[in-house]
Amino acid sequence: QVQLVESGGGLVEAGGSLRLSCVASDNIFRIATMAWFRQAPGKQRELVASIFNDYTTDYADNVKGRFTISRTNAENTMFLQMNSLKPEDTGVYYCNLNYSGAFIYWGQGTQITVSS
Repeated sequence: QVQLVESGGGLVEAGGSLRLSCVASDNIFRIATMAWFRQAPGKQRELVASIFNDYTTDYADNVKGRFTISRTNAENTMFLQMNSLKPEDTGVYYCNLNYSGAFIYWGQGTQITVSS
């Protein structure tokens, strides 16, 4: 069982920034696709950003240019730098590890609240 622990959530005003971290308990992190998802109240969980084991990245259209996903394999850690935050970015953010579709793990989630 791989443990994923997120940190860095909180309350921020619109236009502000936050940085999320996700630490994995197993070195499978280094060969897995990592991603951040979020879930707003009353809505389905959605993919925010992904980073593959070759460090290529992909973003949802509504965060492009504002969010940056990164990873440090030596520390089994993934980050999400969030700038120019908007109230619609509010939600619970989840760290996700996916190795070949066969091993999928989730963090416990961290709350982000952006006030207008």
